[in-house]
Amino acid sequence: MPRLNPFTLQMEITRMFEQGQSFFATLKVQDWLKERNENPATYDILFHQKPALPGSGQVMVIDIELRRKDGQPVDTWLQEEVNRHG
Repeated sequence: MPRLNPFTLQMEITRMFEQGQSFFATLKVQDWLKERNENPATYDILFHQKPALPGSGQVMVIDIELRRKDGQPVDTWLQEEVNRHG
């Protein structure tokens, strides 16, 4: 049974970047993919910094982009889930 986590992956990744721990962000996304029975070696993982929405209490947000190494499109649900907001 998956553990309950009140934070979304995107929130955790953003916090890692804010704390200067961006080196570990790729590993975190790879673990997240494994939990969803996806092979992390199949994907390139890219991070994009953008301004946070007004009123969110944050300065920036990190968007996570998944790209398949074989050139096939990433499943839409997987790309949406990786960047799901609370």
